[in-house]
Amino acid sequence: MLPLAFNSDKRHNKIMPYVLSRLKEIASMVLFAIEASELESILQRIAEVSKELTSTRYVALGVPDGKSGLRYFKTAGMTPEEIAMIEHLPQGHGLIHAPMRERHTIRLSRIQDDPRSVGFPANHPRMTSLLGVPVQMGQQLFGVLYLCDKTNGELFNDDDEVLVETIAVYAALAIASAEMNQSRNRLVLLEERERIGMELHDGIIQSLYGIGMQVELLRLNGNPAEVENLTPVVDALNDVIEDIRNYILELKSRGDNQLTIYNCLQQMLVRLHLPAVLSVQIDAPDTRPPFSPAIFESICLIINEALSNAIRHAGAKTLCVTAKHDRIWFTVVVEDDGQGFRIEQVQDTGGLGLQNMQRRARLYGGSVDVDTAPGKGTILTIKIPIRAY
Repeated sequence: MLPLAFNSDKRHNKIMPYVLSRLKEIASMVLFAIEASELESILQRIAEVSKELTSTRYVALGVPDGKSGLRYFKTAGMTPEEIAMIEHLPQGHGLIHAPMRERHTIRLSRIQDDPRSVGFPANHPRMTSLLGVPVQMGQQLFGVLYLCDKTNGELFNDDDEVLVETIAVYAALAIASAEMNQSRNRLVLLEERERIGMELHDGIIQSLYGIGMQVELLRLNGNPAEVENLTPVVDALNDVIEDIRNYILELKSRGDNQLTIYNCLQQMLVRLHLPAVLSVQIDAPDTRPPFSPAIFESICLIINEALSNAIRHAGAKTLCVTAKHDRIWFTVVVEDDGQGFRIEQVQDTGGLGLQNMQRRARLYGGSVDVDTAPGKGTILTIKIPIRAY
């Protein structure tokens, strides 16, 4: 059974018997949600099982887009016809945004009385009570569960709150697992495209060139009466070679359809959900990376670890991320004005994932260096050589 970690709130000093008795049921139903093949289907299932587990009239699962809006908003408790009649789905304002911004559970007996409420769009079902719970792990916010109106007409209570927070722990793992699988599948696909392209170019095309040369020699040195018969063969071989070359180019263009360096850094920071007190500056080229997509995804894992460490541990007010490259090196610098630390202690304990980052960088002939001291802030520099990736 998954170990659960709750807040330091008095209610969470121990798991309530009511919730403890339902852990197996919660785990089973969220595992059912993970069995869906697509992320959106998983989100929909989580909303549906949450509704069933809590006996709530309406449930929604909102996933933020990092721009104060919503990337997904999956509902349970309304028919497709009812949803179609609503003027527009929630856009991430008012009470919808509050659990994302405040990162703690919100429980209201009457939505309309809360000053953060901005009302409902036209044709929206009437809803009164609200329980909003962030779906998060550490600093990473995956979404928010919104529950409105219990089916028995009672208000949400402490048992309901702890139950939904327990569901949110499992839901965070489910969403994280789905997103990891998507990234892994994308990486495998990119690597497979590169492998196929290389094999076609280095194997089949070279073989066809060899056959073409032999046929060409036969045509030049053979019986003049047979030369005309060989000409169509040479032309057909050239056509096949050109078709394969075009196919390789198409594979590469599909594989290279990736974000720019600036956009990649921006999306990483959005996914990490910055605290309101942290000011972030990005200085990076708005051009595609000088690596294959598969290699750059691996490099992004190093950058993401560095950014996550700075956000979670530095206690900084300012974070600057700089990326640049020339013909030899690709360099990323993550600098914060936080509390700093003793680098010797981190190296001895392997903390902050530094050894893991350095290990990944060495796979590509690169390095990760840290300049820091208590009270000094931290400058982390990632350098990867640009080769024929």
